[in-house]
Amino acid sequence: MEIRFLGAASTVTGSQFLLTTDRARILVDCGMFQGGAHEVVRNRVPLGYDPAALDAIVLTHAHLDHSGLIPLIVAEGFKGPIYSTKGTAELAAVILLDSGKLQEEYAKRRRRWAARHPEKAELDEQRRLEAIAEQERIARAAERAGAAAPRRRAGDVMPDGRVVASGFDELALNDEQAVGIRMGFPPYGDPDYPAAMEGHPTRPNLLLEEPLYDQAQAERSLRQFKPVAYLKEVAVAPGITATLHDAGHILGSSIVELHVAASGKTPARTLVFSGDLGRSPAPILRDPEALAQADYVFVESTYGGRTHEPQEEAFKELRRAVLDTVEQKGVLLIPAFAIGRTQEMIWALDDLLDRRLIPHIRLYLDSPMASRASAIYRAHADYYDADALSDLRHGEGPIEYDDAMETRRASESQKIERARRPYVVIASNGMLTGGRVLSHLRRLIGDKKAIIMFVGYQGEGTLGARLLAGARKARIDGQDYQVRCAMRSISGFSAHADEPQLLAWLGNFIKGRRTGDPGVPRRVFIVHGDPEAQEAIRPKIEALGLPTLIPHWHQSVKLD
Repeated sequence: MEIRFLGAASTVTGSQFLLTTDRARILVDCGMFQGGAHEVVRNRVPLGYDPAALDAIVLTHAHLDHSGLIPLIVAEGFKGPIYSTKGTAELAAVILLDSGKLQEEYAKRRRRWAARHPEKAELDEQRRLEAIAEQERIARAAERAGAAAPRRRAGDVMPDGRVVASGFDELALNDEQAVGIRMGFPPYGDPDYPAAMEGHPTRPNLLLEEPLYDQAQAERSLRQFKPVAYLKEVAVAPGITATLHDAGHILGSSIVELHVAASGKTPARTLVFSGDLGRSPAPILRDPEALAQADYVFVESTYGGRTHEPQEEAFKELRRAVLDTVEQKGVLLIPAFAIGRTQEMIWALDDLLDRRLIPHIRLYLDSPMASRASAIYRAHADYYDADALSDLRHGEGPIEYDDAMETRRASESQKIERARRPYVVIASNGMLTGGRVLSHLRRLIGDKKAIIMFVGYQGEGTLGARLLAGARKARIDGQDYQVRCAMRSISGFSAHADEPQLLAWLGNFIKGRRTGDPGVPRRVFIVHGDPEAQEAIRPKIEALGLPTLIPHWHQSVKLD
């Protein structure tokens, strides 16, 4: 039996693990890479397996970095079932269809430019092929060695100095999932962004003329989803059963427990994949389920080395921002990703209102994807925790806010700026790399009565990261703007477990026992994290008595 790390190895994104036994081959997750150029190009590296030979895919949750390559795998010949919870299947439909549509639009834009500039396009194609070849060499080196492949830093495209936030258009405003970044476009706010959106970047790039898949292919892949209830053991491939446990990250997210039957000299083994673990306690959804036995554990490490601020402190900071907005008759803009974070922010504002800690303030939800996702959240009360169910029994849904305005059409979004102040806008996406939040940013960045409240992780090189780091100038639509609005950040609303919570979850596997006892993991694989985060948490996991390994991209490990 062998596990191969095709993604989320020494990086956060691209989750994909290939499990091979003498009877079956299955994938756990099938996600897209996101980040700098060295990360994004990995979406184009030839697959490390024949999709037609796969028996099944087991999906932990719907986010694009866990599900985003499924339509590609199906188009390349995979015909088997895709097992997930019903909530994940429904959210994946929203995410994958949107991804396919946006990829088509980005690719069309690139092809139009290439037709006008064939010589430059040929040079870019050569650079792209060289970059793919380099990543293939890295992958092959890892496969041969079965050990460390060279580490590559995500592309550092942001220079010191001004933030340049120019050139957003309809395509950028519709990109709520940062699909452009995953196709090789620089982050919004990068100096090369405007030229890249026109199709002629000023520096070497990896813009791709063909989408990984289109909307029709995404739609076809949805037919292969097989919804599974939590805690129901299902035979997913010959000799392999899967049980999904609540991960508490987003609606329908799962911890995957695989039982592999004994074969030859290899005894029966249990493998547990954490997926993305939610923080505990968290609103609306149940806390991550604690498991106590496994032979091998694959644990995320996004927040290795970091501790979230207490949730009550996060509420205090959100309340302070609302009260300041009301007092100065201003605007509170909350950039938030459409699935998970937006619903939690609605809940938090409604909770403050119910406790009479804030006055009623008009709330605009300016994200078509978030509106679709919220409808799915409302349809799945079976995933709610006890508090959310209690609210529901009393006639109050956990993601309902009195008089909230959902702006589905672009014309409705444009009217918000003429609304009477004060008011709050929640708009996607959370890192300011795309989505309607960009149009709000343009008009509010120079407004002393505006507050931009970041409630999630800001990726390296993104506009959100630069503004949060203190950049004082921005160039938007060809005009220079001083950053006069207030920039604030709250970490207590993260959808990921922090380091203490990850260690507490892992501690259940050895509580009351010692290394080598039955049910205690033979090894913990640290995945889904940047190298710094993984190295920070590694000694603390080992201090629990659990041996560790930090795998590298395309590394294979035998599980005896």
